[in-house]
Amino acid sequence: MVRTPEILSLGSSTIMGCCLRRLQLLSTCVAFSLGASVGTWKGTIGNWSMFIWCFCFVVTLINLIVELCELEDHFPFSWDNFLITCNCYSALLCLSASIIYPTTYIQFLPDSRYRDRTITSTAFSCLAFVAYAMEVAWTRAQPNMITGYMATVPGLLKGLETIVACVIFVFISSPYLYLHQPALMWCVAVYSICFLLSSVALLLNLGKCDNRLPVPFPIFQVVLTLLSVLLYATALVLWPLYQFNQKFGGQPQRSSDVSCSDRLTSLVCTWNQRLAVASLTAINLLIYVTDLVFSVHMDFVSG
Repeated sequence: MVRTPEILSLGSSTIMGCCLRRLQLLSTCVAFSLGASVGTWKGTIGNWSMFIWCFCFVVTLINLIVELCELEDHFPFSWDNFLITCNCYSALLCLSASIIYPTTYIQFLPDSRYRDRTITSTAFSCLAFVAYAMEVAWTRAQPNMITGYMATVPGLLKGLETIVACVIFVFISSPYLYLHQPALMWCVAVYSICFLLSSVALLLNLGKCDNRLPVPFPIFQVVLTLLSVLLYATALVLWPLYQFNQKFGGQPQRSSDVSCSDRLTSLVCTWNQRLAVASLTAINLLIYVTDLVFSVHMDFVSG
C-alpha cells in the first residue's frame, strides 16, 4: 500500500504532538512537585505558580486522553482550534511562572537543598514553556492547518494582556495596598475593566460570535484597545505617584518598609509588591499600545 505525503505528515504530526505532550506533563508535574516540597503554596505569589503548573498539567492530561481515545469529533467545537488555544495559554502561563517564581523566591533563599529545588523547579517550568511553544509552532507549520485565533499575533497579544492582568491581581491581593487612597482604587478598577474588555474580545473571537455585533469586529476591537490604552495610561501615572511619592503618602525608599527587612522566603514584602505592580502596569500598557498599532495597521491601513 502506497502512503501518500498527507498520511505521512499526519502520522508524524501525531507522534510529535504526543511526544511534546508527554514532555509537557513531565515538566509541569516536576515543577509542581518540587515547588510543593519547599512550601511554595504558603505565599500568594507562590500559589499563582503552583496553580499554573497544576492547571497546565491537568489540561494537557485531559487533551492527551481525549486524543488517545479518539474523542475529538464528539465535541461541538473545532478541536484543533481549542487545542492550539490551550497550548498558547499554557505557554504564556508557564512563561509568567518561570519569571515570577525565581524573582520572588530564589534571590531570598540561602544556599541549601531548598534553593536547589527552587532552581530545578524553575528550569522545568522553562522547559514546559518551550514544550508548549514548540507544539504551537509545530501546529502552525503543518500544511492545510487552520490556525486558531490564539496562534495569531492579535490573539497572542490579547492573551498576554489578560495574563499580565492576572499577575497584577495576584500582587494586589492584599487590600491594604490600595484601599487607603481613591486614586489607587481607581487603578484597581482600571486593571479589572481592561481585563474584562480583553476577555470579551477573546471570547467573541474564539466563540465565532464576532459577526453578531452591530458594528464590524475590527472597529469594535480597536475601540476596546484604545479605551484600555487610555485607562492604563492613567494607572501608570497614579499608581507610582501615590505609592512612591511621599507627598501623597507613598514610601519612596524600600528601607522604610518594615516588611522588607525580614527577608521572608514565602512572602513578598509590601514595597516590592508595589514596585511589581508599577512595572507590570508599564509592561501591559506597552502590550496594549502594540496591540492597538498592529490592529490599526492590519485592519485599516493594510486592509
